[in-house]
Amino acid sequence: MSRQYILMIGIVLLGIVGFSGISLASDYTEIGVTDGGTITGRVVLKGAIPVPRVFPLVLYPFGPFCKKISDGQGNVRLIEFAVDSTGGMKDAIVAVQQVKKGKPFPPIKNDFVTVDCMFHPADVLDSEQYSHGSDGMLHHTHPLVTVVRDNQPVSIVNRDPVIHNAQFFQSEKGNIILNFPLPVSTTPRGGKLHLEKGKRITELICGMHEFMQSWGFVVDNPYYAKTKKDGEFIIDKLPPGTYKVTAWHPHLKIIEKEVTVPANGNVVLNFEFDSAEVQRPIYESQRDFRLGSATPHSHMLDKSDERILMDEGMPMP
Repeated sequence: MSRQYILMIGIVLLGIVGFSGISLASDYTEIGVTDGGTITGRVVLKGAIPVPRVFPLVLYPFGPFCKKISDGQGNVRLIEFAVDSTGGMKDAIVAVQQVKKGKPFPPIKNDFVTVDCMFHPADVLDSEQYSHGSDGMLHHTHPLVTVVRDNQPVSIVNRDPVIHNAQFFQSEKGNIILNFPLPVSTTPRGGKLHLEKGKRITELICGMHEFMQSWGFVVDNPYYAKTKKDGEFIIDKLPPGTYKVTAWHPHLKIIEKEVTVPANGNVVLNFEFDSAEVQRPIYESQRDFRLGSATPHSHMLDKSDERILMDEGMPMP
């Protein structure tokens, strides 16, 4: 076999690998960490807690079923900011960036289920699905945030007796990157997530029920944590070194800090968000059903949304 022929085969193989998105080298290497340090801290929200967005069920299909999560007045109130009396904020993702080697990185399965007109990560605990309200009743709540891996399969099982539609947005651009129907079936439906390089945020939303939302933050190493109800988090077994650490919550800009972690040491790192900086994606302000319908629908718009519609000459809901 000539050298020219071997070289040609090599070029073809490299082209196939590059085209398919397969990496010849792993981006993260698991090693034994014997002198790792720990980052602990808290994420808080400063200022007034943003009010829930209100979605009148009469404007959406299958309202009689979806009323299981209503406020008793015919609306779904989407609570996106779970904040305790001291400002501690639940459902923020804290992640250490650009860690190339360290503790084991268990697979992250991008699996979801629909339950009572909500999207849930499939492995979400009951304690994150239900909470006791001030009325003493048990309420079904939205498990709002999860972590995801990019370029990985995603699947959803529709456990509701009504149809839904799954749409994954690349939130930094507002474009749909994955879209598939969810009929009444125990068979998982899905596809594969592909975000643009450097993009880290995705939103799962139902094309028929806009209040069905689940947000994901892309991670590429095991050094991340989702904050608890009091806003606290812990990230352990981190190899000694200096790192950039980010904190993220839907509708708030990412906060980034630098920290040096000593061998076998503990570093306290706190993050504070300002509720005055809350922003919601423009694409959530559209008037018509994502799948098309003769029935108009809208949700309550804030002033900035109203200005966008007026500037574009769109009719107000």
